[in-house]
Amino acid sequence: MLGLIAALGLTVANQTNAATDDSLQKIQDKGTIIMGTSPDYAPYEFLVNVGGKNRVEGMDVEVGKQIAKDLGVKLKIKQMDFDQLLVALETGKVDMVLSGMSPTNERAKSVDFSHVYYTGGQDILVNKADAKLYAKGHTALQGKNVGAQTGSLQYELAKKQVKDSKVKGLSKVTDLILALKSHKVDAVNVEKPVAEAYAANDNQLVAIDGKYELGDDMQGTAVGFHKGSKTLVNAVNKTLDKIKKGDKTTDYLKTAGNYMAGNTANTSMIHYWKYFALGVGYTLLITAIAVIFGIVLGILFALMRLGKNKVLHAIAVAYIEFIRGTPLMVQIMFVYFGIGMVVQIPALVSGIIAVGINSSAYVAEIIRGGINSIPVGQTEAARSLGLSQGQTMKSVILPQAVKNIWPALGNEFISLIKESSIVSIIGVSDLIYQLKVVQTATYRGIAPIAVAMVLYFIMTFTLSKVLSHFEGKMKHVG
Repeated sequence: MLGLIAALGLTVANQTNAATDDSLQKIQDKGTIIMGTSPDYAPYEFLVNVGGKNRVEGMDVEVGKQIAKDLGVKLKIKQMDFDQLLVALETGKVDMVLSGMSPTNERAKSVDFSHVYYTGGQDILVNKADAKLYAKGHTALQGKNVGAQTGSLQYELAKKQVKDSKVKGLSKVTDLILALKSHKVDAVNVEKPVAEAYAANDNQLVAIDGKYELGDDMQGTAVGFHKGSKTLVNAVNKTLDKIKKGDKTTDYLKTAGNYMAGNTANTSMIHYWKYFALGVGYTLLITAIAVIFGIVLGILFALMRLGKNKVLHAIAVAYIEFIRGTPLMVQIMFVYFGIGMVVQIPALVSGIIAVGINSSAYVAEIIRGGINSIPVGQTEAARSLGLSQGQTMKSVILPQAVKNIWPALGNEFISLIKESSIVSIIGVSDLIYQLKVVQTATYRGIAPIAVAMVLYFIMTFTLSKVLSHFEGKMKHVG
């Protein structure tokens, strides 16, 4: 009897949840479904350049397109690091995650998963010269350095099933491959299709069956959704069952292979100049706006800190110390994901805001130091001539302070060009992001890094010369 009552109660609860779950209706009402992915995992997802524009392609994209088509909505793709995808799902930045993700029991505690739509297995990538050493799979990695993508199933497998191993986690597969080829790690854990793709396009690498012990929840790839999205999951499952029944993933992988062949037809860095040009453009745009934003806020908080109003002084001190005491990466994630839960802010805008706020705290201290360096007699003389406090600050103190702090401000502006590279973690197409794109497309690790280094040097050196020119003019005027 008790069992019957419990069963009835569970049924009623499920019906109630289903009745209140409007996840599918929300997608259909807005007419789009946003797919989150980390496009560095060919053939699942990777970037190609079509008509001068980057576009995500791969098996997961084809699955996403079919899901959108069956739901009667448009597909929109958001790119970010793999370990940020579930955060994006939780905060509503994306509606679903397709990124070669395994529906593990641990993830299922906070994520709703679809049916498995592809089963590929787990391989290890090793340098060709070491292939015989690791022919037995993961058991041969005991005591070795193993690389895996941060937050991935492969990372957990290495941690739990490779005895005495030192697991190195990186957010991008391209970085892991570079670590492997430079002997920073002995092997890299990736899914079988990814391992085979890299081995096929790089004769220095070999894919070996990892022979890991895989639970039922580790046997394939599924789509992730926000917890409680049952109606949406059920609708998507119909599409995935159709894909699986028609073995469409085979065709999707062939399509991905064609794109990959196009990417590797010409792997010279000149061929990919549009990628780097796009990255430079975004880097300069972010830096320019962040500089203006940082200067305006910096002046404001410097004056607040120097003022006699205790409340404004306390606010300025708290702001400056807090911003200087937290990493820029955390600030970017908070603006994009945290504030994004209340107000949807595009990745580029989030990056500019975070970089500008971070810079403003340092600019405020630079300006405060410059103002304090002006002899108090200057202020007294100006006030004795009838100038107000505001007029004194604007016409006497600030012009002299700017002359004193110009070198320090110049260093801050130059640093911004380099520090802005961190925005790539939320999918902004700056130079670092494009560097990763070229690495993924060409299967070349060092050459894109060398190009990016040269471009960063050109940007910072040019800005340094411009700043030095104006500094010389200021000295000449003085």
